[in-house]
Amino acid sequence: MTKAEVGWDLYRSFLAVLDEGSLSGAARALGLTQPTLGRQIAALEQALGLALFTRSQSGLLPTEAALALRGHAEAIRNTAAALARMAGGLGAEVRGAVRISASEVIGIEVLPPILAALRQAHPQLELELVLSSRLQDLVHREADIAVRMVAPRQDVLMASRVGEVPLGLVAREDYLQRRGVPKRIADLGRHDIIGFDTETPFLRTARARFARWERTQFALRCDSDLAQLALIRAGAGIGICQLAVARRDPQLVHVLPKVFEFPLSTWVAMHSDLRDSPRCRVVFEGLVQGLRRYVG
Repeated sequence: MTKAEVGWDLYRSFLAVLDEGSLSGAARALGLTQPTLGRQIAALEQALGLALFTRSQSGLLPTEAALALRGHAEAIRNTAAALARMAGGLGAEVRGAVRISASEVIGIEVLPPILAALRQAHPQLELELVLSSRLQDLVHREADIAVRMVAPRQDVLMASRVGEVPLGLVAREDYLQRRGVPKRIADLGRHDIIGFDTETPFLRTARARFARWERTQFALRCDSDLAQLALIRAGAGIGICQLAVARRDPQLVHVLPKVFEFPLSTWVAMHSDLRDSPRCRVVFEGLVQGLRRYVG
């Protein structure tokens, strides 16, 4: 077998071992026997002329060569998955799989009724929802459609601006009854503030508008927007929340509304190659319409 003839199955096994850290775990994940998986890894190493893993007490450790190849193997996996989605949705009917990427809060708090309505209108549609703060790569087809809080910059993407999602400071009513309602910025120094653990572009932008919004001021720190929302809902302190989400909960109170409000420009984007795909076009338009209702 030459390097040019390495099949996708071998790279899939390679990625499974990287993800699971052992032959047994990778075999279970792929539904193969451990000896079969071991032969596939050996075949890949022979074809590439490289050692990919070394054994240790904790399992299989990837070599430098394996780590260097990982991104390329993941690109093959994304392409194979996109190919399967495309093949399943060919034809004039709205059917097949569409992979959607969104942030945790949007994916859990906003998209479910939109996706439910799409499924009711198009029963043959299959929807895959990826929740991540990382921008999924639409150019390399990690996702078909993405809901983004920044304007897409790649020329090969088509995008529709939904509008602005306003963020504000929010706390639960009983927390404010215990600790008092802040009337000005200086009052926040006497409160438990919920914020980020690591420096992020959003944190830097927020700090430019609101000087006190920095890590040292946070009594509770977490990089998950969904966990921060859960802490706000639990009455743990004051944090940033999408105001449209906060308005759904009568126990949540908008704090210092005239002092801090941060608009997030929101977009729906997809690869321009998918514009003629019935399933992708329907989902794209459904997301735009549903999110505009949410923003409005």
